[in-house]
Amino acid sequence: MLVLLPPSEGKAAGGSGAPLDPASLSLPGLAGARAAVLEELVELCAGDELKAREVLGLSEGLRGEVAKNAGLRSAPARPAGEIYTGVLYDALDLAGLPAGARALAERTLLVFSGLWGAVRVTDRIPSYRCSMGVKLPGLGALGAYWRTPMAEVMPEAAGDGLVLDLRSSAYASAWKPKGETAGRTATVRVLHSQTVDGVEKRSVVSHFNKATKGRLVRDLLVAGIEPGDPAELVAALRDLGYVVEAGAPAKAGRAWSLDVVVTQIH
Repeated sequence: MLVLLPPSEGKAAGGSGAPLDPASLSLPGLAGARAAVLEELVELCAGDELKAREVLGLSEGLRGEVAKNAGLRSAPARPAGEIYTGVLYDALDLAGLPAGARALAERTLLVFSGLWGAVRVTDRIPSYRCSMGVKLPGLGALGAYWRTPMAEVMPEAAGDGLVLDLRSSAYASAWKPKGETAGRTATVRVLHSQTVDGVEKRSVVSHFNKATKGRLVRDLLVAGIEPGDPAELVAALRDLGYVVEAGAPAKAGRAWSLDVVVTQIH
């Protein structure tokens, strides 16, 4: 099983550890692409602050993120699972996982990133600010930039088991499973169901969507469940108490679509 996660927009501080060692990161086939993005991001943020903020989509209140990016090469690094914060990661609570579940998380979770392409939760990275939606002056839109290197490394990373895709659309643009891998991929949407005047209405709620995805992954990890394909995933989630509506692909080479339907927002 491989679980694809989005990063968080906000990041925890890097602490006081040793700086980034690019050679230590997982998926070494992305090394060249990572070096190019890092070089341009650092150069951008070491120059005109206003231009950097405009490119990165940062407000005046986030100007400190520019200086942080300018110092990425020497900034302290820590495991990505500690750097990424926010709703999904709070619900996932990597630090609170039992030992067995933590080991499974380290082996199966892959976090997509505008700067790094994708990293394991054990990869040591500095705190940074660079979303997949950024368009760097020299490299262009990062979602498009990462497609070629991702296409080269992700099929091997996906292996021959389930690919559980929980990425947002911006990060999904960097790699789309194809062929046989797509047939083993399940994308998940969380829907809030409520009855109004006797009629069921469903809606997507961003905050709750992230929290539910975090809990869903945590429940699989704690239970030690590693489904081999989308059908096994549907059965596993239902056994864990989730209401799941599954849509098998109409054609070969396409991913499954899963709706997780919830009635309470928390």
